[in-house]
Amino acid sequence: MEKKNSKTEITRKEALQRMGKYAALTAVGTFLILNPKKAHASSLPADPGGDGWPAP
Repeated sequence: MEKKNSKTEITRKEALQRMGKYAALTAVGTFLILNPKKAHASSLPADPGGDGWPAP
């Protein structure tokens, strides 16, 4: 006897709505992980104490 999986089948519109929600959550999570202000604050300067000119 076959069972119908009518609950597991969704329409194209419902699938796009679900993917939109996942995309939004992914964007927020990525922004929180890769926050530019925190990344900049934790990075070291390229040459501490140097004036940018090579030594003679």
